[in-house]
Amino acid sequence: MQKILRIDPKDNLIVTLRDLAQGDIIENEGQRIQLVTDVPAKHKFTREPVPVGGIVTLYGVPVGKAVAPLQSGERITVDNVVHYAAEVDLSDAVPYMWKAPDVSRWANRTFDGVIRPDGRVGTANYWLIIPLVFCENRNALKLRDALERTLGYAGDHLADFARSLVGGTGCAPAPRPFPHIDGIRAITHNGGCGGTAQDAWTLCRMLAAYADHPNVAGLTVFSLGCEKAQIGLFQEALRERNLGFDKPCILLRQQDWSSEVKMMEEAVRKTLAHFKNADLVERRPVPLSKLKLGVKCGGSDGFSGISANPAIGEVSDRVVTLGGGSALAEFPELCGVEANMISRCIRKEDKARFLELMRRYEAAANACGASISDNPSPGNIHDGLITDAIKSAGAAKKGGKAPISAVLDYAEPMPDAGLSLVCTPGNDVEAVTGLVAAGVNVVLFSTGLGTPTGNPIVPVIKVATNTAVAERLSDLIDFDCGPIIDGEPIAAAADRLLEKVLDTASGRYSTKADRLGQHDFLFWKREVSL
Repeated sequence: MQKILRIDPKDNLIVTLRDLAQGDIIENEGQRIQLVTDVPAKHKFTREPVPVGGIVTLYGVPVGKAVAPLQSGERITVDNVVHYAAEVDLSDAVPYMWKAPDVSRWANRTFDGVIRPDGRVGTANYWLIIPLVFCENRNALKLRDALERTLGYAGDHLADFARSLVGGTGCAPAPRPFPHIDGIRAITHNGGCGGTAQDAWTLCRMLAAYADHPNVAGLTVFSLGCEKAQIGLFQEALRERNLGFDKPCILLRQQDWSSEVKMMEEAVRKTLAHFKNADLVERRPVPLSKLKLGVKCGGSDGFSGISANPAIGEVSDRVVTLGGGSALAEFPELCGVEANMISRCIRKEDKARFLELMRRYEAAANACGASISDNPSPGNIHDGLITDAIKSAGAAKKGGKAPISAVLDYAEPMPDAGLSLVCTPGNDVEAVTGLVAAGVNVVLFSTGLGTPTGNPIVPVIKVATNTAVAERLSDLIDFDCGPIIDGEPIAAAADRLLEKVLDTASGRYSTKADRLGQHDFLFWKREVSL
């Protein structure tokens, strides 16, 4: 069984796939290396001596600088290596060439999508409930809960379990009178008032993007009345997003009502009145060009850039080649691979915009005494991602090798085709929230340590980097890329993963996050978030 991996011929770092001990002799490409330290699985050791100030490389790019002399066979740690990324500017860019994958086996495949009147395709059919201000979170949840219980969408295992402990019995779920409505989803948030005018506008743009998303049939909107995120501001954001927006949109301003009970009764009455039409939508076969993937990682480990992320990248490349779209998020996790991102941009203005967004992000972090290179978490570091450049080089693999068609700021819509870069934080929920606002209809989310992250309106497929976490956290993980570590070709894993995407997009597979009711929404207020 393979114990080590040298990812790129230019690398002077080697990744361990199994726990190795001090004194072990490692053979690599004709070279015998004796380990001078223990090296746990997922960590890296040096192939050759590195002096103070010397550069260590992984994935073929610089990922760190030695702050202490390193012997051959020594494990790198936060004590002997710090983050390093080469300076990049537009003059460094060279024409990008890539070989598109063979997608002939997928050319005639379809998934069962939800086709909207304007031709856009969703992967689900939800009624959405949103508050324009945090004061209305409770009412949004009250309406959702009332409708879910009444219409047969609610399942509460914990309540049934608690009832059984006191001698009661579980309640059978009610039949669903609207079989083509997949659920009622409510968003809650901490914005809408008390922040800056920019925060209120960002929130309205995010909520408008969710309202306009093809996975949404219609929406009920709660306003208090005095908040910064006024109904008029939300309507302006809707017009900006889609001038022809024509979905049912119920608006309720609480300060206009003498009784909350009456307002909530009206919310139920008006919402239910639209369900008959919302239920008329049926899934129909559509080509894979209608897929719009969002790719994200969280709870990453030292295997992320070796197994799950490259497999996701191959799926992304296939979808793009078939005429679909893909979006790569997390700008702090592109820190260190800027040159590769710039070289892949088709348009010169996107090269410049990417650099400008990265530099603006870094300046905002510097103003708070931080850097975007501070992104790796304690869990990341413990599992081998000891610098942001190491983490970024592996994280970028989720974007495959396709040329970059667009560079987008937070809450901007993505093109229907090609690979887009979306400026988001590394924060899992802020990033997924931003990807959905960009317009993705399926999210592929890799994790080495495990996370429950989901989204209210778009399925989030959790992809494990290793079999151990897939088995230990089976209630969170949808797909296991661990076999890649044991020798399965990445292309074969990508075949399996794309099938999972199609089953999910067709409604045949319910993600673990959806089964758990993990419907996270957290918008980026543009303060420093890494």
